[in-house]
Amino acid sequence: MSTNLDIKVKHLTRVEGHGNIVVNMKEGVLEKAQLEIVEAPRYFEAMLKGRSFHEAAIVTSRICGICSLGHQIASLKATEDALGLEVSWQTIQLRKLLTHGATLQSNILHAYFLAAPDFLNVGSVFPLIGTHPEVVVRALRMKRLANDMGDVIGGRAVHPITCVPGGFTRIPTAEELLELKRKLVEEMVPDFLATVDTMAALAGAIPQFERETEFISLRSDDEYALYDGDICSTDTGTVDDHEYRKMTNEHVVTHSSSKHCKANRSSYMVGALARFNNNHDKLCDAAKDAAEKLGLKPGCCNPYMNTIAQVVEAGHCALDSVAIIDQLLEAGLKDEQPNQEPTRFGTGIGATEVPRGILYHEYTYDRQGRMVKANCIIPTGQNLANIDDDMKKLVPEFIEKSKEEITLMLEMLVRAYDPCISCSVHMLDVDFIE
Repeated sequence: MSTNLDIKVKHLTRVEGHGNIVVNMKEGVLEKAQLEIVEAPRYFEAMLKGRSFHEAAIVTSRICGICSLGHQIASLKATEDALGLEVSWQTIQLRKLLTHGATLQSNILHAYFLAAPDFLNVGSVFPLIGTHPEVVVRALRMKRLANDMGDVIGGRAVHPITCVPGGFTRIPTAEELLELKRKLVEEMVPDFLATVDTMAALAGAIPQFERETEFISLRSDDEYALYDGDICSTDTGTVDDHEYRKMTNEHVVTHSSSKHCKANRSSYMVGALARFNNNHDKLCDAAKDAAEKLGLKPGCCNPYMNTIAQVVEAGHCALDSVAIIDQLLEAGLKDEQPNQEPTRFGTGIGATEVPRGILYHEYTYDRQGRMVKANCIIPTGQNLANIDDDMKKLVPEFIEKSKEEITLMLEMLVRAYDPCISCSVHMLDVDFIE
């Protein structure tokens, strides 16, 4: 391969939103290697201004059709923190179930439909319908069951309607939870174990590439942190979620309509691999066994293994959902009214894990309960600088490969992060300099 390289991938496929890969090397000197985010800015924070606290979670769930539940949970937590709304143990457990369902469906979507075609050297999932029909059917079955969890608990799988500040407008019946448990035990768990076998068979197609970086996620002493926890960095340890600005440090770059972030280095990574590195000791036994079988070990610095971490998480979410359902049924379901009587008015922070990483919402309310200011820090925005840094290391290391091989590795790298680009574009003004 020549030490001159020019790669331009316009509107990378099998990711949500629009992004371009641009690489340029001249005489062995890497001049540019970056992911350009070219999608138009969106103004959800501005849309929230003047809105009642009853509306915030409904509006922000529309930021994304894939991550709608995560935005809703972060929004509810920020509102409750700002207004002093206490929520019950039952509400928290039901929200954890919703979070597990959303994580399951998104992780399965990415592993099977967006990443697996790369491992099998095909352009999309459609050729796999003919060559591996049973695998595609399994993936659809798993995704459907995960969506069923949203339907039963949240009122619908996309843009849930029953979860509101302070609680739920409707809780599931014992019969509905028992049926979910049956499907999880009889369908989801066997499908997860089969998924581990499938991914183990494809593991040889995962590029062997490592770059040491900082991993940031939630961390809890009590459980594998998805719904709640402190902010944990592999570099510096844990801080309270109210210190999130110190851990994000958003800044503008010229090649992206999404801001970049950094904490203790030039970049950091969020998402399933970050969660695994910070919380692996809290995984259930079946998920730990899956990680071992798939070659995923704590301290992993191969970003391509993020897909494998998603598969491991899927198993944990399925089995922990069964445990949560058992706890709810043993305690007895209570028809609670949402607590929507503010005890204060001010600023609140909501931090939660969504499939693509840690998500922050910060709201300030006036004494009428109307939004004065909002700030949303999106996981994909937090990952963009890390993707660029990965590219800068990857291209020189694999420069002896053909242009086509390097291009595929770069595309696979971006897809491994499972970016949700539309969520991330929150800037107002960008000047692109050619």
